[in-house]
Amino acid sequence: MTGLKTSPLTQTFGVEVHDLQLANISQDHLFPELRSLFEEHSALLFRNQQIDDARHMAIAQLFGAIEDRNADERPADEPFSVPEVSNIRQDGSVTDQMDQHTLHLKSNMLWHSDSTFMPVPALTNILIGRVIPSTGGATQLASTRAAWADMPEMLKAKIRDRGIWHHYAVSRAKISETLAKLPMFHKWPAQHWRAVLRNPINKKESLYLASHAYAVDGYNELESEKLLEELIGFCTQKDYVYSHDWQAGDVLIWDQRAVLHRGTPWPYDEPRKLSSICVSIGPEDGLHEMRLVEDH
Repeated sequence: MTGLKTSPLTQTFGVEVHDLQLANISQDHLFPELRSLFEEHSALLFRNQQIDDARHMAIAQLFGAIEDRNADERPADEPFSVPEVSNIRQDGSVTDQMDQHTLHLKSNMLWHSDSTFMPVPALTNILIGRVIPSTGGATQLASTRAAWADMPEMLKAKIRDRGIWHHYAVSRAKISETLAKLPMFHKWPAQHWRAVLRNPINKKESLYLASHAYAVDGYNELESEKLLEELIGFCTQKDYVYSHDWQAGDVLIWDQRAVLHRGTPWPYDEPRKLSSICVSIGPEDGLHEMRLVEDH
C-alpha cells in the first residue's frame, strides 16, 4: 500500500514503521502514506525518534486539531504546552503511591479510549517515551476492530445500533471516590456516542468503548455494567492486544476510534514520563456520524 518498510506488531493489527524519522515528514512528504497505514492498521510504532516538543506538536497537527483540555483555564498569553503522563514533580522527586496525581495515573490503567467524555473526543494520541523505569510501565493496545470482526453474533446483537454514555468521573471513581469528586472530572457533561463506528475511509467497523462508559441505551444500570464488562473483556483477549515495553525515543500513534489502551504498573518510587498529544476527531474522521444527541 505504501513504499514504507513495515513489520506487524501482532497478527491482528498494528505495524512498526522502520527507517523513518517522524521529524522529517510533512503534509506533502510521507504523511499521506502514514495516514493510510493509520487507517488500515490502527496502530503505528516508530523507534529511535528525535522529537522535541515543537516537532511533536507539528506532527500532531498533521492529523488535525490538537486537543487542549485546559484552554479555559490558561491565561490568554500562556502558550499550549505538551502534556506529560508522568509521576515526576517539578523538583525532580516523584509523587507518592497514594497521592491524588498517582491515583489519576492509575486510572489510566483501566482500558479506555481518550476523551470520550469530551464534546469532541480524540482521534489519536501521539505518545513519546521520555523517562523509562527499570521495569513495568508498558502501554497496552487492544483492537476493537479485530475483536468486533471475530465477535459472536449473539454478543454483537446486544450492542449493535445502540449508543453508550460516557463521563470522566466514572473511570476515576473506579480507583477513588475522592478522586472522582475533583472539579477537573466534572468539566464536561455526559457524552453520547454510537457503540459501533464505521471507518469513513475503509468502512471497517469497530466498537467504541472506554472505562468512562457507564450506560448503554436500552439497558438498566446493572445490565449496562455487565454488558460493558463483557464487551471490554472480549476485546482485550490476548489475540487482540499489543503490549509495548518502552524505550526512550519510541513513538506510538493509534486510532482511538478502533483501539482501547491502558498503562501498566511500575515501581512508583521510580520516575516515568511520556509526552502525550491527543488530536481531536474532525468531521472528515466521522465525528458527526459518531454523535448521538438525546436527553438523558
